[in-house]
Amino acid sequence: MDKNQRQTTNLPNNLSILRLMLIPIVVICLYFPGRTGSFLAALFFGLAALTDLLDGFYARRYRVVTTLGKFLDPLADKLLVSVTMIMLVTLNRIPPWVVMVIIARELAVTGLRSIAVVEGHVIEASTLGKYKFIFQSVALICLCLHYEYLQINLHVVGMVFLWVALVLTLWSGWTYFRITK
Repeated sequence: MDKNQRQTTNLPNNLSILRLMLIPIVVICLYFPGRTGSFLAALFFGLAALTDLLDGFYARRYRVVTTLGKFLDPLADKLLVSVTMIMLVTLNRIPPWVVMVIIARELAVTGLRSIAVVEGHVIEASTLGKYKFIFQSVALICLCLHYEYLQINLHVVGMVFLWVALVLTLWSGWTYFRITK
């Protein structure tokens, strides 16, 4: 195995690829009627979100950060969240305008980061952005489940987490643009 292949075929990159591969499974599960499909969608979404925590931790801890990983990791995160949110809109579980705001922010920040790279700068992920992903993930797991479990209305819980995620989305987006002035 040559040096370039070793740098790209590592555990963090494989976890990001796994996250990408889990997206269509989440989508398919959301099409299943009833609680079974909702449960499976939440399970696979949660597994995919967990791979995000693991790949970043592992890459930093064992110093296997790669250029491919810097591209794949945020791409997988954005696709996982965006596709799942769009699916939940089609199921009338999330207001469309919330998804449009979140996706617009993601596109704007991605564009800003791309411009920074061209100019020779790196904009690191912020702590707010990490909290945003956590709140989005909890919200989407609850909204995938959607039904009441143990007398807890998971749709309501998911919407509360989604509103917090929306605030964090706007706040972290604002900080990215503020620091690049």
